[in-house]
Amino acid sequence: MAVIEQTDSGKWSALFFLGSAELLGMSLWFSASAVSPQLAERWGLSGSEAGWLTTVVQLGFVAGTAVSATLNLADIVKSRTLFALSALAGAAVNAAILTADGYQSALALRFLTGFCLAGVYPPAMKMIATWFRAQRGLAIGTIVGALTVGKATPYLVHAIPDTGPTPVVLVASACATLAAVLVWAGYRDGPHAFPSRPFSWGLVGSVVRVREWRLATASYLGHMFELYAVWTWIPAFLAASVLARDPESTAPVTFLSFLAIAIGGAGCVWGGLFADREGREKLVTISLAASGASCVLSGLLFGTSLWLLAPFALAWGFFVIADSAQFSTLVTESVPAHAVGTALTMQTSLGFLLTMLPMQLVPVFAEWVGWRWSLVFLALGPVAGIVAIRRLKTATATEN
Repeated sequence: MAVIEQTDSGKWSALFFLGSAELLGMSLWFSASAVSPQLAERWGLSGSEAGWLTTVVQLGFVAGTAVSATLNLADIVKSRTLFALSALAGAAVNAAILTADGYQSALALRFLTGFCLAGVYPPAMKMIATWFRAQRGLAIGTIVGALTVGKATPYLVHAIPDTGPTPVVLVASACATLAAVLVWAGYRDGPHAFPSRPFSWGLVGSVVRVREWRLATASYLGHMFELYAVWTWIPAFLAASVLARDPESTAPVTFLSFLAIAIGGAGCVWGGLFADREGREKLVTISLAASGASCVLSGLLFGTSLWLLAPFALAWGFFVIADSAQFSTLVTESVPAHAVGTALTMQTSLGFLLTMLPMQLVPVFAEWVGWRWSLVFLALGPVAGIVAIRRLKTATATEN
């Protein structure tokens, strides 16, 4: 296997290479979620319990990023090594869910899957930043776009008629294993590699003291309040909407769910291009406004024709993730070079910790007010995110 040359001229090859690996590795995230109805039937789970099959992945990811941030792993361990080992371990524990003898053991395995993915997601953003100074927004946007498509992949596999949990789970594990091999055998850091730094308890504190990091992270938290709740529950929302209009409908809701999540990959690339040209703060504001408006529109369009519902779901999926990479890019530009890995890991850990609350609230709201209005409250996140990003823009303009 050819190794990527450590020259600036190879940055586009590096982007394609690492993007492919990220797409494959992150297919583990929703591997159980895509088949949660079958698993819920197997173990006799309620809607809330089935939701924990995804929420506990978030919890595991938070634990993994917290450990990584505390130990500064992203800055003292080679990203290539951390990525490959984490992807392999994630593939193994993901496949093991097929042997789970009950709900509790399945939750433990999904927690471990999330824990392992903490070594796949943040390191990839740091790795691609070593190849790009200019156009870094596009580069990180492409990586986030790739992982978005990867997360949607289990829904695509499940959309194949008569496909049960086993092929969905095993395909995800096979993809993660291939991702580990690709990165270990073929990836090398680019010419703008960040310097390593020995372990220091003070590194976390030095990151937190950077005001730009705090404001970028605050806006990121508003974004994350909405993002994973939408990704987790939009399949159920779409299914309920279609059935509300026609109880006998055979519309391909699973495939539409895949498209609604996967189209975010295009959104991330567009977001990166737009941000590099027009500014990151402007892109974040537009994306948050569009996705926040979609939260409100979801209640108004519930039960309407699929000709209206499908384009709406695709537009929501496009904008809900289009700004995600730019929060990471802002972090790489706001903290000292030796702290980039830890700063990214801290930001990501806080964001995924927050996602657990709205993800668990959605089914509660669905039982209380019905699926029509179950996603509307998620608009609170984008509103808070817009406030924070505007404060960041003001702070940056004042300093300059």
